[in-house]
Amino acid sequence: MERIQHAIEKARAARTDAVAGPGVAQAPAGCARQPAESGAEAAVLANWQALREVAVPAQALVRAHVVTATGEKEAVRFDMMRTKLIHEVRANQWRRIAITSPGPSCGKTTVCLNLAYSLARQPEVRVVVVEADLRRPSLAKVLGLRPSVGVAEFLDGQAGLSDVSIRLRPNLAVLSSPEPRRNAPELFQSPATAQAIAALEEALEPTVVLFDLPPVLSGDDVMSFAGHVDAALIIAGAGTTTIAEIDNCERELASRTNIMGVVVNSCRYLGKDYDYKD
Repeated sequence: MERIQHAIEKARAARTDAVAGPGVAQAPAGCARQPAESGAEAAVLANWQALREVAVPAQALVRAHVVTATGEKEAVRFDMMRTKLIHEVRANQWRRIAITSPGPSCGKTTVCLNLAYSLARQPEVRVVVVEADLRRPSLAKVLGLRPSVGVAEFLDGQAGLSDVSIRLRPNLAVLSSPEPRRNAPELFQSPATAQAIAALEEALEPTVVLFDLPPVLSGDDVMSFAGHVDAALIIAGAGTTTIAEIDNCERELASRTNIMGVVVNSCRYLGKDYDYKD
């Protein structure tokens, strides 16, 4: 792992491109957060309570390798990641965090869900997970959910927040999708998407919104969405992701948003059927 991290740092230092590095790119317009107005908290809590509650069975979480739901020993590394994420979010007034990877089979959805459950173990933190991988949605399958409408319908204004959101914990909500959509880049760049995300934030006042995005190098979906987030966390697969791929991914994202960091995921249970070819 140290060799990989050293190579990443060396690649960063060797760049000559005039792109914004970690902590340099400006947050997207309108992302600075203001304290909630007095009296609004009750309305926000009511909005959370109005979400349909679904209890994901413990065995389903075990099958999905979500080890942070109960805070057992295996959750320590994700809890450390959570602590760093919360520090960055609060220090920079960030809220919207993209979870992505250079290519497929890096475990980004697994990392995203583990981070979400880890964050939700802190009762003062509100977490929303959004399925933004519209070409290959996986959150519903991983969690055993059966949504009737999806994130695409919410983003284009055809469905309301309560239609597409479920509450997994008192402070953890997820927006998933039942089927793929091919027009993700066009949808992400439409004014309706910006309005929908703003409406979500206004209604639920989340501490963190985690967007599970597709791989950066698989198409233009991520770059179409990057302007909507405050920062991105890159998940690389140990043994599956090259240093060049990490460098290219980081370079692309740094031109559009802040880079929170690169996580080298050493999990060996990743599926081989994760295909982004149309």
